Amino acid sequence: MAAAKPKLVGAVDQGTSSTRFLVFNADTSEVVTYHQVEITQKFPKEGWVEEDPMEILNSVKVCIEKAVDNLQGLGFQPSDVKAIGITNQRETTIVWDKNTGKPLYNAIVWLDLRTAATVEQLIKKTPGRDKDALRPLCGLPLATYFSALKFRWLADNSIEVRRAVDEGRCMFGTVDSWLVWNLTGATQGGQHITDVTNASRTMLLNLTTLDWDEHLCSFFNIPKTVLPKVRSSSEIYGKMACTALKDVIISGILGDQQAALVGQSCFRVGEAKNTYGTGCFLLYNTGLSAVESKTGLLTTVAYKLGKNKPAVYALEGAIAIAGACVQWLRDKMGVISSSSDIEKLALEVDSTHGCYFVPAFSGLFCPYWQSDARGIICGLTQFTDKRHIARAALEAVCFQTKELLDAMNKDSGIELTSLKVDGGMTVNALLMQVQADILGIRVVRPSMTETTALGAAMAAGSAEGVEVWKLPGGESGPITCDTFEPSISQNERAERLARWKDAVKRSMKWDLSGRTSRLSQGFWDVLAPGLYLWSSVGLLALASLVNRG
Repeated sequence: MAAAKPKLVGAVDQGTSSTRFLVFNADTSEVVTYHQVEITQKFPKEGWVEEDPMEILNSVKVCIEKAVDNLQGLGFQPSDVKAIGITNQRETTIVWDKNTGKPLYNAIVWLDLRTAATVEQLIKKTPGRDKDALRPLCGLPLATYFSALKFRWLADNSIEVRRAVDEGRCMFGTVDSWLVWNLTGATQGGQHITDVTNASRTMLLNLTTLDWDEHLCSFFNIPKTVLPKVRSSSEIYGKMACTALKDVIISGILGDQQAALVGQSCFRVGEAKNTYGTGCFLLYNTGLSAVESKTGLLTTVAYKLGKNKPAVYALEGAIAIAGACVQWLRDKMGVISSSSDIEKLALEVDSTHGCYFVPAFSGLFCPYWQSDARGIICGLTQFTDKRHIARAALEAVCFQTKELLDAMNKDSGIELTSLKVDGGMTVNALLMQVQADILGIRVVRPSMTETTALGAAMAAGSAEGVEVWKLPGGESGPITCDTFEPSISQNERAERLARWKDAVKRSMKWDLSGRTSRLSQGFWDVLAPGLYLWSSVGLLALASLVNRG
């Protein structure tokens, strides 16, 4: 008797720098096959980061087609794929014309800084000019990071977008909404939806009602007519209308960091994971309670795995620049030829020898929220070379994570004793060891690192009406792991962290945004100009008296 074919579930993983489509075995959680395509980032002005929405969409279609070709080479048929989940870069904002299906502007990427002036204008509207004034409703501070600010900028600065809004043609969404609308038919019946995790990153979702909030929409002057319908993270949304997987159900959507939390099986209150990608994101499961942060963290929806299931919340610490710093060393500075070279280079020295690198290229996110910070490298001597800078770049990721963890411990009142990690950078064993040293706790890396895509597949496969994937019942899944233990003293850890915090202070208020920078002047600097001024006044007065005489 022939063995039954495994049930397969696909996952679109649309990230900041690449798109992938992975196919999982629902019985074993193993990757059967995948395909990956890089995404082009555009930098039209300093601080601006854009991507082409059509390139994003086409990359998804290419990845699906190539992965299905691979599947057929392994003896499977497209019909063996029972469902598809989607996980995506969050906060990245896309607007398009519902009549033509064409983008009205490039996608504004989550780490883009063009909305800094918009943020300042909106803060002035709040009582007491408080950037945290909206936190009780949406869990987020007013910052360049979030989608509502990006849409507000588009409506204020693009004639085409403003006209489309006025004429009722404009559709707004994060990357998940753009993909689902197109994959389910676009202008021919495409579903304009998002899930609660992505919606919770817009500043427009009420964390209690889990729907668009009237006050928030009014505050940002965003009409509800442009917004997608909010759905749970695990339910049938529609069927694929294109590619080799036409008619396959789409039944899971999770923002990438929430997907990693699910993929790591962090289903119990107090479990946390840290994802190391373009940025770095630490999520801590707070259960059915939306905990308001007092330390600069974000309150967000972790997941809602079914229409009739309760929402689970998380505290999140967000770091803008992690793997992006390695890319910068590779592409802009030529320090390394490939990203994987950084570990070998950093291992050639035993420490940074006092060199600290604060990669605040997009300002500082949690816990500082300083959009005017900029990247600095300090502590340089003639002894410093590229090896020390490479190691300092890795240590920067670890120090930033330490600050997030400290804030999370304060907010939750419970200190973590270990941290689950995932993401592309975790293949770097030196990074993982340094992370354990700086945190002072165990770092646990799963052998299967595709946890973000896995989370999307789990949400899709477990959806009501699909049910080919059984979720863990609160316990972590049977995944083998590598463990990194701290190897430095508490005194050394504290000293290095103090130096890091000093470096961070030096990076702040660097971008003056039109303000004039003046050198502070001491007594001797102003003495001569002062004597000249008053002597001139005295001579004029004397001349006046002489003339009167």
